[in-house]
Amino acid sequence: MSITGTDFISFAESQNILAGLHVNSHRYERVPLSDSLGRVLAEDIVAEFNDPQFPTASMDGYAVRYEDLQKGELVVLGDNPAGHDETRVLAAGESIKTFTGSMMPKGSDTLIQIENVTYKDGKILINELVEKGNAVRPVGEGYSAGEVLIKKGTKIGFAQIGVMAGLNQVMVKVALRPRVAVIATGNEILDLGENAENPAQIRSSNNYTLAALFEQSGAEVVQLGTAPDERDAIMKTFENALESADILVSTGGVSVGDYDFVKEIIPRLGAEIVYKGVGIKPGRHILVAQRGDKFIVALPGFAYSSTVTAILYVLPLIAKMLGKKTPYKTVAAKLQEDFKKRSPFTEFTACNVVVEDGEYFVNFYGKKVGSSAILTNLLDESALMIAGEDDKFLEAGTFVNVILLDTFA
Repeated sequence: MSITGTDFISFAESQNILAGLHVNSHRYERVPLSDSLGRVLAEDIVAEFNDPQFPTASMDGYAVRYEDLQKGELVVLGDNPAGHDETRVLAAGESIKTFTGSMMPKGSDTLIQIENVTYKDGKILINELVEKGNAVRPVGEGYSAGEVLIKKGTKIGFAQIGVMAGLNQVMVKVALRPRVAVIATGNEILDLGENAENPAQIRSSNNYTLAALFEQSGAEVVQLGTAPDERDAIMKTFENALESADILVSTGGVSVGDYDFVKEIIPRLGAEIVYKGVGIKPGRHILVAQRGDKFIVALPGFAYSSTVTAILYVLPLIAKMLGKKTPYKTVAAKLQEDFKKRSPFTEFTACNVVVEDGEYFVNFYGKKVGSSAILTNLLDESALMIAGEDDKFLEAGTFVNVILLDTFA
């Protein structure tokens, strides 16, 4: 069933349209490996050689020929420290003391660890046998030449840094961070540090919440602060922002009030409205527009609404510009209590997610029911539960889709 009797398109349709928008995702730069943490790879990282490139000792011990272990006593030719270019070839009845990370001497096929032998007068006595190939890393155990080790679109973390360092990757090709300009509009909005003239004024949180959300998702944020409900002032601010930003995100001014000017200003900027109004709760008056290769996303003014719609409509644009496949992770979870939907739209409800024995569960303990202004509902281990248009009453035990909020990259 789809939304009827309104001008709203369905959530599914809005996401399909968003996914089909052309976005420039081929911009990149090269940065030193040490500066690449948190960036998104713009190319596959491919191994140029095997790891290890030769059989390598994984313990301290003695390199031997497996067939010689039955002799019970072997001559020690000397030491083979890590990093040494070992050229000796083992003959029958011989061994070489070999350390962790060292190349195994030619002729050897097994390493017997130190605790399994007794050293005496230039020989080792075999106290406990080992299997053939013991403690030897074979060629290509870690990876093989030509293998894709890290895929394009991966956010670089500590493990990626370590692997690339092992490949001697001095410079790393990473996606350019999209520039996202953020502004909160409204006469009632006070920026941080401003003094209130009357108790009806509201302290701005939207622009700071969204700036943090976008930075966490890999964007570079231009913080524009707040702007009053004045057409000319908003128009000038938007125009200036679009000179340098890839995405302009505003909160407030998109509903149907007398002072909601944002929806009127966007067409005057030469932007084409992609859609205005989606059958979702919260945030159904969201507006998405495009001007060339730049985007404008106008979000509702309430804190919870603006945050949820930013996740749904801005993070996918950021992800596409970074070359990432998905902006967030969605999982199937089982309801631990009944849930009653409050609207005919697709709803996004703050919930708690717990994991038990590898299975996700959802409950609403401590979550307040009220307007779309309750941002505190997103504190702690929160997630967003998705209830579809056709859902009305969901019994405990029903599986639902949940957007995890700790996976933005």
